[in-house]
Amino acid sequence: MVKKKRAGRQRPDDIAGTAQATVDTDVSADTALPSSRSHAPGKKNLLSPLPASAQRGDWTLAMLALMIFLAPAIGVPSEELLQDSLKSMVVSFGAVLAGLLFFWSRRQRHAPLHWHALMWLPLSLMVYALGSMLWSHTYLAGVEATRWFVFSLILWLGINTFTLSRRELLVEAIHWGALSASLWTALQFWFDFSYFPQGPNPASTFVNRNFFAEFVVCSMPFSAYLLAQAMRSPRIALIAATLGFNVVALMMTGTRGALSAMWLLLFLVFPLTAFLYRRQFNFSAWDKSKRWLACGVLVTTVGVLGVINTNNPRLLGEAQTSGVGTSAFGRALLRTASMSDIKGDPSLSIRFVMWSATARIIKDKPWTGVGAGAWEVMLPLYQSEGAQLETDYYVHNEFLQLLAEYGLTGWLFLLALFAYLLRAAWTTLKNRTAEGLAEAPMRAVALASLLALLIVSNIGFPWRLASTGCLFALCLGLLGASDVRLQRASLLTTIALPWKPVYSKSLFALMLACLALTSYISAQAVLTEQKIVRAVKMALAVSQSGDYNNPKWNRVKREMLSLTRQAIAINRHYRKITPMVGDELARWGDWQDAVWVWESVVSSRPYIVAIMSNIARGYAQMGDIDKALDYLNRCEKLQPKAVSVRSLKVILLSRSGREREAASLAKLYMDEGSYDFDLINAAWILSLRQHDYDMAIKSIELRNKGWPDLRVDGFLKLAAIYALQKKDERKALEYFRAAVAATSSDAEKDAVRKKIPQDLLDKL
Repeated sequence: MVKKKRAGRQRPDDIAGTAQATVDTDVSADTALPSSRSHAPGKKNLLSPLPASAQRGDWTLAMLALMIFLAPAIGVPSEELLQDSLKSMVVSFGAVLAGLLFFWSRRQRHAPLHWHALMWLPLSLMVYALGSMLWSHTYLAGVEATRWFVFSLILWLGINTFTLSRRELLVEAIHWGALSASLWTALQFWFDFSYFPQGPNPASTFVNRNFFAEFVVCSMPFSAYLLAQAMRSPRIALIAATLGFNVVALMMTGTRGALSAMWLLLFLVFPLTAFLYRRQFNFSAWDKSKRWLACGVLVTTVGVLGVINTNNPRLLGEAQTSGVGTSAFGRALLRTASMSDIKGDPSLSIRFVMWSATARIIKDKPWTGVGAGAWEVMLPLYQSEGAQLETDYYVHNEFLQLLAEYGLTGWLFLLALFAYLLRAAWTTLKNRTAEGLAEAPMRAVALASLLALLIVSNIGFPWRLASTGCLFALCLGLLGASDVRLQRASLLTTIALPWKPVYSKSLFALMLACLALTSYISAQAVLTEQKIVRAVKMALAVSQSGDYNNPKWNRVKREMLSLTRQAIAINRHYRKITPMVGDELARWGDWQDAVWVWESVVSSRPYIVAIMSNIARGYAQMGDIDKALDYLNRCEKLQPKAVSVRSLKVILLSRSGREREAASLAKLYMDEGSYDFDLINAAWILSLRQHDYDMAIKSIELRNKGWPDLRVDGFLKLAAIYALQKKDERKALEYFRAAVAATSSDAEKDAVRKKIPQDLLDKL
């Protein structure tokens, strides 16, 4: 007991040296290392105390480090490739190239490799996804299977290459990758630097600021580790400044899930870890000047940069409309405080709608789920009556989505993952041997990063994003490699895999095939997105001209349609972009091509009510009432009370000769407050045909209230009804005056006066 106690109180460099000599090495893979721990009599240690497969000259870890650096650091300066697609390519190529390097370096070696029970988690999801390709959505299930294959490959390579002496390279890559991404964020926040096309900003190289924030908060434990392990003053100042910069960049986003995780890390997890393992971190050997330097640089960086106001017009607009602040501090504090008002938050309200629908899926399909990746396809079947939420593609809660899609397999995955992480945290705290203490800091860092990931997973979808999903696998790899060094062989934890050169050569050939497949899929993705985005940009340019029926646009329209057809021929599953082309075609009156585009989307997503109602309108415009009614019936089976479906029903009934029934329904829907612009206009026309002038007045009053930019025309219509049908001159004059008053220029006032009958104009 005395010897163990002394071992636990060694200085950081003494412990590192002892542990390094005992459990870490760069020796030949053919040499089995004896364990430094004693085992019970009769127990055979089947496992070397570290991944003996990690060899000098092996570039596997370097490739993994390059992958996790590039994924957040680089983006696409053009709209013709999605940011998410680029990052997925970086991670996929990085994982496969790392696998090639790994098996090439072992093509002549017989040393055993290592298997960890963690591997069964992503592999089980991959197998389920492959199976669900047969009975659920084939394309989306295939995407999921590929994702979990890449995850499994990264995890296994990590278990076999993350040694004590070499894993520092990975930590550096994570930190500097996050810093590079933070730099782009700061430039967007302070100077409106818009090099990377994206949605809500500042989002760095990501398409959405939430995605950036979720990655950076998960990287912070690694940045804190580098600071705690720094020894020289310049290094301490550099890491403290860059960590502070990352904190400020995250605050600039105002992402509440990531901010919650950051506050927990900064004010609880980091101090607790620093206290528990203070003798294992190099900061325990700092003198007072170094401690003051680290604290001063960190606090000054956050304090000074955090109060600088944004010059981004969109963020200034957000600050004015939502009161979220114009500085990093302001956005962080106000956005964090806004979490107390859950009911009044529109973003959270939408999430609650999705979560409720997902809960119904889980209740309906508890064992099988709806199939890997099929949540977005099946969601319309489980929405509450009258709801029509069809713009989101993920639940914004990883756990709910996993259970809804994977059923029992998802339950087992989550239970096993949480059980492992709790056990890993407990064994890390409990192990006070020299080897255990040497491993503890990095284990604590990996666990802290995973804790942040689990927090943001409750309100986002970071597992499905390349950068955060990759970091998830790397953190588990760090824990798995540490388990290999610390634990005896066990079927429940880690075992040694007997190995032969022929295995390495066979798997090297498999990696070559994977590389070829990755190249082909990436090329097709680039080509598809390039074509469909170009087509969308052309369509928007024609629409924005305001003269879209001018023959000068015919060549552009032909090229746009050609690009659209080529893109759909390659991949008809781009639901996010393809419908935009159909919407613009409908705006121009090209219903035939618009319907074709929309039907290509419905062939992949058969329950999207909004698109099916558009198709029905298109067929109605083309005179094919039977097909229009067929799509109406499909819509009514899904969401009979949805506003767009009710509007469509009124329009189709009126066009099929059932005007009295259509007028009756229009009046009922308006009384219930269930209407849209199309229904209001249909009600106006039907009411005039039925000589129901009270209904006509109500329809225009509702239009004026809901669409005030049309109120001049509305006032004129109301005045005409009161003048000609109601014979109420006083009310007619009132609305004519309102129409004149609603105009903003003398020319507009004159144009309105010309529409007023002369006898009333004289009285006006």
